[in-house]
Amino acid sequence: MTNSRVRVVHIDTDDGPIEARIRGAGPSVVLLPSLGRGACDFDEITALMAGRGIRTICPQPRGIGGSALPGRPYDMRDLAQDIVNVVEATCEESALIAGHAFGNFVARSVASFFPSAVRGIALVAASPGRVPGEASPYDPEVIDAVYRCSDVSLPRQERLRLLQLAFFAEGNDPSVWMQGWYPEAKQLQRKAQTLTPVDAFFAAGTVPILDLQAAQDTVAPRKHSHVLSSELGDRVTIELIDGAGHALLPEQPLAVAQALTRWVRSMSPGQGS
Repeated sequence: MTNSRVRVVHIDTDDGPIEARIRGAGPSVVLLPSLGRGACDFDEITALMAGRGIRTICPQPRGIGGSALPGRPYDMRDLAQDIVNVVEATCEESALIAGHAFGNFVARSVASFFPSAVRGIALVAASPGRVPGEASPYDPEVIDAVYRCSDVSLPRQERLRLLQLAFFAEGNDPSVWMQGWYPEAKQLQRKAQTLTPVDAFFAAGTVPILDLQAAQDTVAPRKHSHVLSSELGDRVTIELIDGAGHALLPEQPLAVAQALTRWVRSMSPGQGS
């Protein structure tokens, strides 16, 4: 693992500053975290990727670190605009963007609303957002666990049960996600989803997509594993990581870093595979 240090920058916007954590040198990728969680979820992965010659840019979502909460309601286009502001400030060309869980919706929103800002996206443990013929793509018990697991008023054992159900494969330790939740960010993001129809960002514009799936994911289960590829065609490439649920990043950091490194190199001219 590399000792490459994290450099923190702040980007001014009309809705207040956005903090971004930058690590490494080489071809770049922007990494977006899950619902109500921050850029530090990627710390182990960015260290691994820096050691493989990849530069990572991790914006903090609004309400986390130095990223200010906006003084108005946000929709998915607004969340996407924040990422475009980061790309314009930190990248010399259109970006590669990888979004974990809820971050996959933000990545797809950037590609849909601001196509010139992005040339490819990776979806990491990603729900498709909708499933043909089904009222909801989510198991009600599982999605309830997603929303309640961050409630610090609940007993520890109940939170661990909810984290295990929603995010972690059997045998993996859910206690690593007892911390790192940001209620205000989570509320803002959930509201943005309600303000934006899934169809507005479902297709992710026209960019190529890496669909990096977790084999034991209960939020995005295997029965839905071909929804994006079926609807979007050969733009979508599927890779599967075993031994992981919806959390994926803390469960299989090396496998995630390797997959994203291969993808970034394949999408970066002159980098090979």
